Amino acid sequence: MFDLDALRQAAQLIHRSVPPTPQYAWPLLAERLGCEVWLKHENHTPAGAFKVRGGVLYVHELLKREPRLPGLVTATRGNHGISLAMAARKAGLPLQILVPEGNSTEKNAAMRACGAEVVEYGRDFDTARQRAAELAKANGWHFVPSLHPDLIRGVATYALELLEAVPNLRRIYVPIGLGSGICGMIRTRDLLGLDTEIIGVVSSAADAYAQSFEQGRIVTTETADTFADGMACRMPAPEALEIIRQGAARVVRVSDEEIRQAIRALHEDTHNLAEGAGAAALAAAMQERDANQGERIAVVLSGGNIDRRVLADVLAERHETPSPASV
Repeated sequence: MFDLDALRQAAQLIHRSVPPTPQYAWPLLAERLGCEVWLKHENHTPAGAFKVRGGVLYVHELLKREPRLPGLVTATRGNHGISLAMAARKAGLPLQILVPEGNSTEKNAAMRACGAEVVEYGRDFDTARQRAAELAKANGWHFVPSLHPDLIRGVATYALELLEAVPNLRRIYVPIGLGSGICGMIRTRDLLGLDTEIIGVVSSAADAYAQSFEQGRIVTTETADTFADGMACRMPAPEALEIIRQGAARVVRVSDEEIRQAIRALHEDTHNLAEGAGAAALAAAMQERDANQGERIAVVLSGGNIDRRVLADVLAERHETPSPASV
């Protein structure tokens, strides 16, 4: 995939526009979980999520190969699109983004603010993704996938920052959407020669990756009805599953209610905002509290782009928030 030199080169490039994010050991989280808990704050990037790292590297490498691109097309639930919108604007490239109907209004607004054309299409992410590929082919624009070696190498720079800053981590909890974040963490752990356990986290309402991990084959689900839109995956990527099966210790399921509890815990203990996927890693660590007693662990707060009304409902412990369109 990539070696350590290539990862460090990516970090140098990305850090020109995306400063390293902090990792903090929060005392109140330690009291809550009974162990030393380090939080990797990817909610502190300029895009509010870890995906921006991949977008920067992907567009940079793409323009080296194809300097005369007419434009880009992609599909997203939000953070991937925000990432590409920022990178495309800097490169002066037009970008069309397809999102499923009912997508996050605030993520849509962020993409438009970066100059992207946002089109709502279809019932879920996979429908939007298929349409985006068709439009790219018809218009002669470049289709940007949600999983690619350059995207993985780009987001892996957050793993490099964490693993070099905090030694002797027993385990790290990482949310799984389509898989770039956990694949980057696994590869970086291996390149550094560490024995840290990596635990994948999915929503129990969107557990295609958990089922696929357990059965050793691609398992798709009919729905992915979770409010944690960054994890609303029903069709795993084969290349990501292979890396996860080889490098993750296990994949943990967390319910939407456990994710809501984790969002509230993060707000109460650290005063940080987390979207559903961003809080999922902490939800899993809370679920496995007994196994982590006295250990040093880390959880990845992958993003904080949660709509205001959804956040208000979560903090007020109102559970009637409608689920967004599933992936």
